[in-house]
Amino acid sequence: MRPVRAAMIAALFTIGTGLSVNAQDVTLTSRDGDVEISGNLLGFDGEFYRVDTIFGELTVDGSGVLCEGPGCPNLEDFVARVTLSGAPVIGRVLIPALLEAFAIRYEYELNRTSLEDGQYVYGLTNAQSGALVGEFTLHLSTSDEGFADLLVDATDIVMSMREVRNDEVRRAEELGLGDLNARGRSMIVALDALVPVVAPSNPLQAITTPQLAAVLAGEITNWSDIGGPDAPITVHVVTEKSGIGQATQDRLLAARGGALVEGAIRHAGGQALIEAVAGDPFGLGVTSRSETGNTWTLALRGTCGFTLRATRRAVKTEDYPLTAPLFLYMPARRFPKLVREFLTYLRDPSAQLVVRRAGFVDQAPEEIEINAQGDRFANAIAHAGSEVGLEELQRMVALLSPLRRLTTTFRFEAGSVRLDAQSRSNVQQLARALEIGLYDARRLVFVGFSDGEGPAAGNRRIAEQRAEAVKTAVIAAAETANLSRITIETEAFGEAMPMACDDSEWGRQVNRRVEVWVR
Repeated sequence: MRPVRAAMIAALFTIGTGLSVNAQDVTLTSRDGDVEISGNLLGFDGEFYRVDTIFGELTVDGSGVLCEGPGCPNLEDFVARVTLSGAPVIGRVLIPALLEAFAIRYEYELNRTSLEDGQYVYGLTNAQSGALVGEFTLHLSTSDEGFADLLVDATDIVMSMREVRNDEVRRAEELGLGDLNARGRSMIVALDALVPVVAPSNPLQAITTPQLAAVLAGEITNWSDIGGPDAPITVHVVTEKSGIGQATQDRLLAARGGALVEGAIRHAGGQALIEAVAGDPFGLGVTSRSETGNTWTLALRGTCGFTLRATRRAVKTEDYPLTAPLFLYMPARRFPKLVREFLTYLRDPSAQLVVRRAGFVDQAPEEIEINAQGDRFANAIAHAGSEVGLEELQRMVALLSPLRRLTTTFRFEAGSVRLDAQSRSNVQQLARALEIGLYDARRLVFVGFSDGEGPAAGNRRIAEQRAEAVKTAVIAAAETANLSRITIETEAFGEAMPMACDDSEWGRQVNRRVEVWVR
């Protein structure tokens, strides 16, 4: 072996990780015999070896070396294997539906095998030869357990209803898994939403977001306080270890100190919650839009805005204030080619159609005509800030009337100038659309809006700055787009078109947004 030369060549290899196997001794020798690398085989993805050597962990192109030793894989019968662990909301229906569509598209046959402890294995076989080419193991647990599995190398991809926590990011970096907050380490596979649900016999039709939070916190305990019958409210929630439970805590209770009412009935998952609420005439629960069963979903209303239900468009635009993206988190790891093809397929327009048919909200942009937005403009006239005059409303109508609104909307994290997770994904989605020429010869206008706190002139300036920032981010991400073919502008109307009341953080966050209008 030539250690100096080996070290130099090793520095050129792509560093990453692959599918885990039991560590065994291997020796990789270049085909000319000049370079030899020995160590424990940590993984093989069908193309690259991952080896723990005296130089550290190396990833070596298999086409340029010969493998000797007890750990060497069978190159001819290689099976791509990957494990996904976490939120059942994602793993129970959505991922299997996408795997089925992926198999049809690439002419594989798909079969499912049930294992113990909530695990399922989906096998992909070659339709011609019948040979097994890939296995996707789904472990349905919770978002918490998904990240815990990743940190102990028990899974490859995390299915989560929430964003990764700071402590999980730190531990992942310490373990060599890369920065889980970095670009490319996560993707939103679909959109969902948190919805309040009651029994079908309950006469209540709508509730405000502050009222919902007050019920969960035990500050409102009787239905008569929110327009219902004179009866005590029974609160049902999903355990705080699940993604739904944590999203409920983060989105509704955190602003009120985070304390859930004593006596709340906790359920292991969304399915158990909806069964309990459906049979409890005085129960109220929070579940995901995709899991409502036989319950009745309450709309969210506000005196300063119109009543909103968790419709597909309202969730996609984040006009509905409790939108919940569904995440896949991936470490800095090189997956087998078949797995990479599946992850790429998830961004395909045909995959978005599968997402929609599976009962979730897709991310494909839609154009909404002006005549379908009469409620929004009526609300602007009725509830625009006192400093917004008729002239400004007329200017807004004149500019937007010839255009159509895209469902691609950009909103910001509470108390921050940072785009929220769904909006960061929207930046990449819109950038890709620009790159493939979807909006060539068209006019795009990024329109900024604000909440009503503070002077109207200042709010308009802030809204304009946000619109410019989003436009800049999209253009920077659209690296290969020919922008000379597109007219891109910014405009701002501040507090002129509120979507919700400014008397709560939820309302202010919904109102602070950048919309995209197209002609």
